[in-house]
This record gives sequence, C-alpha cells and structure tokens, in this order.
Amino acid sequence: MQHAASLPAMRGHFLLDPEVRFLNHGSFGACPQEVFAELQRWQRELERNPVAFLGRRSGELLAQARGRLGAFLGADADDLAWVPNATTGVNTVARSLRLRPGDEVLGTDHEYGACVATWQQVCARAGAHYREVALPLPFEASEVVPRVLAAITPRTRVLFVSHITSTTALVLPVAELCAAARERGITTVIDGAHAPGQVALDLAAVGADYYTGNCHKWLCAPKGAAFLHVRPERQAEIEAPVVSWGYVADESGGSLDGHTGFDAYTGRTRLERRLQWQGTRDLAAFLSVPAAIEFQRRHDWPAWQQRCHALACETRARVLSHNGLPLPSPDSAHGQMVIIPVELAAGQGAEDLRRWLQEGHRIEVPVTQHAGQVFVRLSVQAYNERAELDALVSALQSADAPVRQGPPSRP
Repeated sequence: MQHAASLPAMRGHFLLDPEVRFLNHGSFGACPQEVFAELQRWQRELERNPVAFLGRRSGELLAQARGRLGAFLGADADDLAWVPNATTGVNTVARSLRLRPGDEVLGTDHEYGACVATWQQVCARAGAHYREVALPLPFEASEVVPRVLAAITPRTRVLFVSHITSTTALVLPVAELCAAARERGITTVIDGAHAPGQVALDLAAVGADYYTGNCHKWLCAPKGAAFLHVRPERQAEIEAPVVSWGYVADESGGSLDGHTGFDAYTGRTRLERRLQWQGTRDLAAFLSVPAAIEFQRRHDWPAWQQRCHALACETRARVLSHNGLPLPSPDSAHGQMVIIPVELAAGQGAEDLRRWLQEGHRIEVPVTQHAGQVFVRLSVQAYNERAELDALVSALQSADAPVRQGPPSRP
C-alpha cells in the first residue's frame, strides 16, 4: 500500500466542476471520466442494434458484469441481481416478505428515511409494526449488538439495519447483528447503500439474508447501478416490483413460445427471471460497474480510503477544537464520511447553513439532523484536496457563519 503522501493527484480523473468544493460524495457519488466513457460506449453499442443488444445479448452481458461484481463483493454471481439503487433493493425485499398481523420489523433510529417509510407502509398493510431501537450519541460500537438484542421481542420477524448510516455516517457491526439474528430465527435485511467502495465488503462474512448496496456512490460507478444480494435459500421469496417476462418463462429458464430471443429477458435462475427484465431500460450503468472496480483496483483504492478517512477525522477535530462541542463518535466508527456537530446561531436552521456554505463559499456539503443535534456530514473522496477541507474549516469558523462561535451555550 502506498503512503498517503505519495498518492498522485486524483481530481483530474473526475468530471467535477473545478469551481465547486465537492465534499458530498455520499449523496450521489461521482464518476471517473474513464468509467463515464465506458457508460457512453455501452449506450452507443445498444443504439447500434437495440433488438440484438437487449433481446439477445443483454443476458450474457449482465451475467458477466455480475460475475465481476460478485468477485469484488465476496459473493456468488447467481445470488446477485441488478437494481437501480439501494432504496429499490429495500423495497423489493420489504414487499416480498410475508408479514402477518402482529409481526414486528425492528430497525434503529439511524435508518434512511425513505426506507423507514417503506417499512411503515408495508407493515401498515399487513397489520404489522415497524419499531426502532435507539442508538444514542456519543456512539459506542460495543453497545450496538446488546441494545438491539435487548429490543427484540417474540414478535420480531425482521431486523433492518444500515451498514453505514446515512444521516450520521456510522459503520454498524452488521456481521455480528446478522449472526445473532440468525440464531434467533430472525430475517436480516441490510441497507448497504454507502458500503461498497468505502469499506472492505465480504457478503459471505456479513451473512445477511438480504443485502442491498449502491455501486454509484463510493464505488464510483455511473448513476443507477446497484445490487441486491439474496441468500440461496431465500430467493424463492423474492418478487419483482415489475411483473414481466420472467414470470412467463418456465422454471428451467427455457425460451418462450419458441422465441429464443426471450432468453436474454428471462435469465437462467429464478432470481434472474424475477428481477432481470423490468421492461425496456438503459443497462449501461450496470455494464460499467466492472470498469469502476478496475479503476479503483488500478489506483490502489485501499490507500485512498485510508488517506480519506484520516483527512475526514482530522478536519472534524479541527472544527471541534474551535466550537468546543463533544465528539459524537470515535474515529473508528467511520469510513470516509464523518459527522461534525455544530450549534446553529439563533434563528438559523440546518438548511440556512447548507445554503450559506453552498452559495457563499461554493462548498457542497449536507447538513443533517439527528436526535435534536445538527451535523455537517463531511465526505472525503480521493479527488478531494486538503485546501477544500481547509476552506470548510475556515468557513465554519468565520464571524458571519450561521453557527455559534466559542464555548457551547449548554453543558
């Protein structure tokens, strides 16, 4: 692994606006130029003969891309299905599970709001309940498993947990949680939206029944590339959000009515037949994922992850040394994203601070809220330079910032 000081400049590999200090990789990612060129190459290939590409070639092409992704994730390619984003993955699982009246889905109070809404709706329709266990700040990783296990009841059927939380950027001990849930006969659904490309990921070691993750965030693939991983014994439960030709194909994966072209639509396995063909759509983002994996392999990404983690933690420490607020979580609880607590000035809201940073300082960074606290959620990616982080620190310490300066107003 290269020493951080010896790593070459990376900004030129990306298409980001040079006038913007982009410290929000976590929201939608950013794609390297060469990976974006691969996306366009696949789109042009499709347009040369859409019928041949979608009707006859797409099945094998998607399988090859899944094979490369599976090797990267420590998973069998046949246990993976392409989805456009992790929210779709969570929705697919939530709507496939057969919850009964009185059943309970247990999450934490750090889960992504859109997915919480999914579970609430699914539970309401089934007469089940969605309940959250609090993981308080300051965060202690050693307390997560005992707290979650203490919240389980005889009615708990599903445990839903983020691998890396969105609002608070915490890396949760999902492998331990999955193992404990399995011992109790509880289904595990892991929202890994932020994990691939930010932390080392071995899906076999995680052991979740269902794990969904984005490739377009920290893996730097094009937008609209994500996956759903399903353990083999749970694949019969999965139903597609869109019913299409896979439901017509016979269980051997044979052709439909003698039209061999339909094989590309339906796939070889039940998971493929349910999820692969969702009608006409652009498959280029999925097919470009191997290029993103190769880009990171060629550029020694573990060294960049280490460097980015160190810069994120260092930046947070600099801000807290000025505003005097307590550390909400240890550095070890984060990857390349950290939360920086701030106290807003009187009359100011989180959106006021975000807009002030974006419009006044050209700093693109989210301002999040959890349990009554306000945070600047800082993402540091390989293309970020120290000067951008210095700019964030200076902005938050400036006299006209919409945040309190000096000692905290509360104990």
